[in-house]
Amino acid sequence: MMMKYRLNRRAALGLLGGSAASVLVPMTGSRVNAQSLDKVSYQTNWRAQAEHGGFYYAVANGIYKKYGIDADIRMGGPQQNPSQLLLGGRVDMIMSNSFEAIRYVEEKLPFLCIASIFQKDPQVIICHRGVGNDSFEQLKDKPILVGGAGRTSYWPFLKAKFGYTDEQIRPYTFNMAPFLADKNICQQGFLSSEPFAIQKEGGVDPLVHLIADAGFANYNTTINISRKMVDEKKDLVQRFVTASLEGWAAYMKNGPENAAANTLIKRDNPDMTDEKIAYAIKVMNEKGIVMSGDALKLGVGAMTDERWASFYKDMHAAGVFPANIDVRKAYDLSFINKGVGV
Repeated sequence: MMMKYRLNRRAALGLLGGSAASVLVPMTGSRVNAQSLDKVSYQTNWRAQAEHGGFYYAVANGIYKKYGIDADIRMGGPQQNPSQLLLGGRVDMIMSNSFEAIRYVEEKLPFLCIASIFQKDPQVIICHRGVGNDSFEQLKDKPILVGGAGRTSYWPFLKAKFGYTDEQIRPYTFNMAPFLADKNICQQGFLSSEPFAIQKEGGVDPLVHLIADAGFANYNTTINISRKMVDEKKDLVQRFVTASLEGWAAYMKNGPENAAANTLIKRDNPDMTDEKIAYAIKVMNEKGIVMSGDALKLGVGAMTDERWASFYKDMHAAGVFPANIDVRKAYDLSFINKGVGV
């Protein structure tokens, strides 16, 4: 479940015949009244799963409707690029991350991030137990299976912090067979995905290193949006954000009320199972993916100026971003940090 961190501005604008002005198409959503709900579309970054559960919870349990919204949660997949859909005006908001928000600023695109559901990026390095790969420091010079997106996101961070080199990289094909065949190989993964498959299908209890716990401060499962919608529909945006955060606060409690949301998840993604959903919620809670750090005092979806500045500084030092980007233009804190779920 990898995400593409680098924007392709030309490809995105190409959706509209290469017209930069066309990116500024007004988004949907009218003033709510007694007869209708405001329509808002939100594009996820992959097929429906527990990692998107709070949005589905807000749909299934009527939270969006309570705030006067008809929410269209659109499932992603391998053939979709949410950023292109956002830049092309085909969706109101997308699930994204800090990298893409900073790229908006770098490429002078009028889009930004307004909330981060995940306080910790769930990206992990998975290793076998008992072979001396028990810490990030011990992985220096060891072979690691890394995909293309990882090489431009978390890998530069690991190189800068732990002295990893590109010579360690082996191609990752989203197939766990090479990992299972060689105990000396580690691989990338998503906290709530590959470790489950390795245990369930491979019969191996893996050692899982969460890169966020090593200081990788990327915000993930964000809400990214156009500046035009923020400026012109601020009340609607606030209602959508508040409803989404309430949905996530409830979903992570993993109570019986999750059943309706999980039914919607399985409807959209028939390959999803109750066991996989339960595992994902369990490890997200154990590792503080949603509720940790700033979220413990500011609420679900929290972001801060300090963390954005620190992330940009670290990734600039790692060679990912150029100098002199005004990172404050990448985000807006006015819709969050209101104590939801605290």
